Amino acid sequence: MSDTFTIPADEVTGRILVVDDTATNLYILSKLLARSGYEVYQAQDGAAALDMASAHQPSLILLDIMMPGMDGYEVCTRLRAMPETAHIPIIFLSALDSSVDKVLAFSHGAADYVTKPFQPEEVLARVRHQINLQLAQRQQQYLNAELERRVQDRTHQLELAHQQLLEVAMSDRLTRLPNRLSFVKQLGNVMAQAQIEPEQHFAVLFLDCDRFKRINDSLGHRVGDQLLKEIASRLTRIQHSHSTVAIIARFGGDEFALLLTPLADRQAVVLVADEVLTALAKPFALADRKIFMSASLGIVWGDASYAAAEHLLRDADVAMYRAKDCSYSQYLWFEPAMHNRAVHLLQLETDLRLALERRELEIYYQPIVELCGLRIVGFEALVRWRHPTQGLVFPGHFISFAEESGLIVPLGEQVLEMTCADIARWERSGAISPEITVSVNMAAQQLLQPDIVARIHHFVETAGIAPHRLRLELTERSILNNHAFIDGVLRALQHRNIQLSIDDFGTGYSALSYLHTLPVDCLKIDRSFVQPMTARPDSLGIVPLIINIAKTMNMQVIAEGIETITQLRQLQQLGCEYGQGYLFQKAVPADVAIALLKRPLIAWTREASA
Repeated sequence: MSDTFTIPADEVTGRILVVDDTATNLYILSKLLARSGYEVYQAQDGAAALDMASAHQPSLILLDIMMPGMDGYEVCTRLRAMPETAHIPIIFLSALDSSVDKVLAFSHGAADYVTKPFQPEEVLARVRHQINLQLAQRQQQYLNAELERRVQDRTHQLELAHQQLLEVAMSDRLTRLPNRLSFVKQLGNVMAQAQIEPEQHFAVLFLDCDRFKRINDSLGHRVGDQLLKEIASRLTRIQHSHSTVAIIARFGGDEFALLLTPLADRQAVVLVADEVLTALAKPFALADRKIFMSASLGIVWGDASYAAAEHLLRDADVAMYRAKDCSYSQYLWFEPAMHNRAVHLLQLETDLRLALERRELEIYYQPIVELCGLRIVGFEALVRWRHPTQGLVFPGHFISFAEESGLIVPLGEQVLEMTCADIARWERSGAISPEITVSVNMAAQQLLQPDIVARIHHFVETAGIAPHRLRLELTERSILNNHAFIDGVLRALQHRNIQLSIDDFGTGYSALSYLHTLPVDCLKIDRSFVQPMTARPDSLGIVPLIINIAKTMNMQVIAEGIETITQLRQLQQLGCEYGQGYLFQKAVPADVAIALLKRPLIAWTREASA
């Protein structure tokens, strides 16, 4: 847009009204001004001057003072009183040249004063000056008007841009649904209304797609994005059919949220939740195939007790994750106990991280006994946590969480390091015979570390122990889920003379199909199979089968959880070589464990042989 401003041409040249009762003066002034390019009007008395000024709106008036009838002062006063002429500058031309006369002229509103007889050059100079002042004023007026118009245009453009930015900021680019910010804003309004009208109920449904990552990993992110659009479309159709669904938003990733209001009861929420799950359970036609998708829902019943939208969304998120972990329901209502659990897990993670930094973990050892000779042939290393306020914490309270949070990797390394250090101390003191081994549990996350073999070798080398002393216990799950990678790891460990054992064998993940190909030295019978054993033959379950499998494959077999003499006798008769359990000894600290090697096992030895 140009920055040059123009005013109409007729206002540039100027129109001048000359008022004088002397014809000669009128003639001279008119001719002088016309030659200079001005449009000139004439009036010989005051009344005519008023009419001409009102009709033609001149740019300037040259006004004589001494005129018959209405003098110049009165004409000037009347011109200033009329709105249409009040702005016109007036130059008095008069033979009166005293200071009093000039002051009187200016007091009546004159813009300038020229005495008669006048000089043409002076008149023209004063006229041009007044015309130029007017032009400057008009130019400034036009400039101000144009600037105001531009400001208004820019303001309008900014308002449009702001609205567009607001729409972008408040909506999800992929699905075109409102986003989290928009949802929180509307939820905040509903919650504020609930404070005023407590009987107005609302609910939030927080939705997360199950196994969505598998879609991205297998079919690519483009198909994943298409799936999210289809999910948004199905949710939108549900919104159109339910007046209570106030807003549906995508929170990011594969998470969506629905705000329902107003609500009479919880049954209305259940109806929407069921419809959402049913809609998403139908196959999606994408990438020339049918894709099936399920979802988990967390539901919060809103009321005046919530002070912040984020608190309500937090609870909905907690309920959703509880539903995801639940095997019997795809949606769960939030309960305060869920929040308490979430707070507990957060504190547990903090405490566990500090425990690793402060090395609060301790290793206890449970003896592994040869069942025929009833002598100790090894130990299983079991971790304990010496909590600064809770005392000794058993692994059942933190190991599963450590696996979920990923802390199992540093925790497992610390356990392995401490165990190797204990073995080294025992070896240096001559307290253990060459046949004594120590078993350490290894989680799946540990085995999947790219440098796991090197790290295990580092701990063994640093401690300076014989590698055969160490037996790593692996679960069937960790082997089966990643057998291609794990097989190479196990063979590398076997090459370094580190023994390997399958823990909890037979608990649901059978590795029989390729068990004979694995470099495994031992099978451990899970305590769940040992506990039911009595003197009755039908109580043995699959224990005889596991023992026969181990013998066929030339593996050792260890029974866990032996607590009674009857269980011991049954295992001896079945030919089980080794066992551990409370019948022999609970897990004890390292110094106590090593002392057990010097203590005769008289009590249960006599009882077992009776």
